[in-house]
Amino acid sequence: MTTPALLPLSGRRIPTLSPGASSFPHHRATLRLSEKFILLLILSAFITLCFGAFFFLPDNSKHKRFDLGLEDVLIPHIDSPKGGKHSAGQVVIHGQGGHDEHRHREEEESLRDKIRADHERALQEAKEKLRKSREELQAEIQTEKSKVAEDLKKKDAGPKPLPPVPMPKVVGVSDGEPPEPDVKDKRDKIREMMKHAWDSYRQYGWGHNELKPLAKKGHTTNIFGNSQMGATIVDALDTLYIMGLHEEFKDGQEWIEQNLDFSVNAEVSVFEVNIRFIGGLLAAYYLSGQEVTTHLFRVKIIRVFTKLLMHLQTVPTDIKKGIHNGVGRNWGWASAGSSILAEFGTLHMEFVHLTYLTGNPVYYQKVMHIRKLLAKMDRPNGLYPNYLNPRTGRWGQHHTSVGGLGDSFYEYLLKAWLMSDKTDIEARKTYDDAIEAIERHLIRKSNGGLTFIGEWKNGHLERKMGHLTCFAGGMFALGADGSPDDKAGHYLQLGAEIAHTCHESYDRTVLKLGPEAFKFDSGLEAVAVRQNEKYYILRPEVIETYWYMWRFTHDPKYRQWGWEAAQAIDKYCRVSGGFSGVKDVYSSNPTYDDVQQSFFLAETLKYLYLLFSSDDLMPLENWVFNTEAHPLPVLHLGNITLPGSQPAQR
Repeated sequence: MTTPALLPLSGRRIPTLSPGASSFPHHRATLRLSEKFILLLILSAFITLCFGAFFFLPDNSKHKRFDLGLEDVLIPHIDSPKGGKHSAGQVVIHGQGGHDEHRHREEEESLRDKIRADHERALQEAKEKLRKSREELQAEIQTEKSKVAEDLKKKDAGPKPLPPVPMPKVVGVSDGEPPEPDVKDKRDKIREMMKHAWDSYRQYGWGHNELKPLAKKGHTTNIFGNSQMGATIVDALDTLYIMGLHEEFKDGQEWIEQNLDFSVNAEVSVFEVNIRFIGGLLAAYYLSGQEVTTHLFRVKIIRVFTKLLMHLQTVPTDIKKGIHNGVGRNWGWASAGSSILAEFGTLHMEFVHLTYLTGNPVYYQKVMHIRKLLAKMDRPNGLYPNYLNPRTGRWGQHHTSVGGLGDSFYEYLLKAWLMSDKTDIEARKTYDDAIEAIERHLIRKSNGGLTFIGEWKNGHLERKMGHLTCFAGGMFALGADGSPDDKAGHYLQLGAEIAHTCHESYDRTVLKLGPEAFKFDSGLEAVAVRQNEKYYILRPEVIETYWYMWRFTHDPKYRQWGWEAAQAIDKYCRVSGGFSGVKDVYSSNPTYDDVQQSFFLAETLKYLYLLFSSDDLMPLENWVFNTEAHPLPVLHLGNITLPGSQPAQR
């Protein structure tokens, strides 16, 4: 930050006399200085007179008055009027009795005495100034300038050095070569697809958030705010490292060191920046392991996070708002500007690691406070609606979804427990209760026998499932171990059924790629009906579920389904400048949307690569993936018990 040039504290520069100069300029300078202090004296007397008059005016007890500077300033208190609860926004101001009137008079007299003393002191200081020579005044001004400059220098020195932090035990970050030659060939193909996506971005969109692979230029979107924030670079780093593409990783690291800057004046999504930028930098920090590299990523993580949150308004419920542009605000379309469940509920993993890296408990405390607030709220039918008004602390529209707007809230409850080495019992119970309500009200079987997760809207079930919801198959499998009432087998089976349904949504299209949403009524099952639901934008959720199901069952069908998806992506989405989404998966001649999403490199290709790797690459006992597929290590807390946590039950 550039520090503005300091002016003399008097507001004008005093000329320096050269040897042999006449005394006339000196006389004029002294005269101007005297005039200045006379004006200062007059101004001081005028201000004192105004304040004195204010406090010496007779009190009219018929009017409420706010006594500035008094601790017992009359503050409106919210009370319940007679007959019941107060209406929203209703305020009742308490009157004061005779005792309070006497106390007010005493404090007013004390305040008047203080004003008189301050006035006398100001007069005395002005007289002393007038007696001083010009050289003495210059010396005082220079001293004040030096003091201000020193204070500014301290402020610009940056944050305190980060405390030394022991690296968690990091295992399984490389290799993972499968023993089967055909599986190895498939894994090599996925790696080649990643290389094509990265090289195209490197050539045509470097530094931009994403790539337009047909136009062969950078692409920007309003969720990132600025076209030069390098979202694809940060999002792809850990995938490059896991795949052994270390030269490409180094290129991305250098760009981050030289260019990543969140001081731009732009609107960004707090949710997207948290899961992609903070999550991506955290994963790169833990995976790289080298002292220089980890220090770089650690510093960048703190800087990005500080820039992101330092201007966000804290609203009465302490639920963070969705957009950051120097102040916080929510998306206008979100149920009258409500906060979104999947946004304020998808902070826990990253914030806990920020507390771990900085030693500052405030990040952990913030997410725990959000959890406590939600625990106190009534939930219709045990379900969490997608919208919460941050000012009233009440639910907005009663719409519950395990897909868009709700999905990662449930995911992070489970993963908070896993990341705590299964000590955060509170998170696990909250997850179990939520899933029980979801099973009771949202999960159904179609007439054709397909298990699906619908959406609850104002007391009615909409028999529609989104591509985003397909992640839940993997979530159910991941959370099976540790389920209450010996339901591990039940939830593993539920995960398999969701995986099957989502595979059907792919298999029933012409391109063998899944639509954005599909319905289960009017004789149609796992098929998109509306034109605006027939697109595929390189999404990862179905492949994510295939990977989790493979890890927990080793059923070969999951690798087969994953390979079918990889071939379809390579055949229908690959272009010379990268990979593009398609607008209609039911058309044999689809139109491209000309966007290579950053999550394609962060998630889709990573999950495909892991699907065809051995289980010792990124073992789930040691790593937990955030909702953007950025792996974060399990924090083995030893004997340390954080609030809401209990010793692990093994």
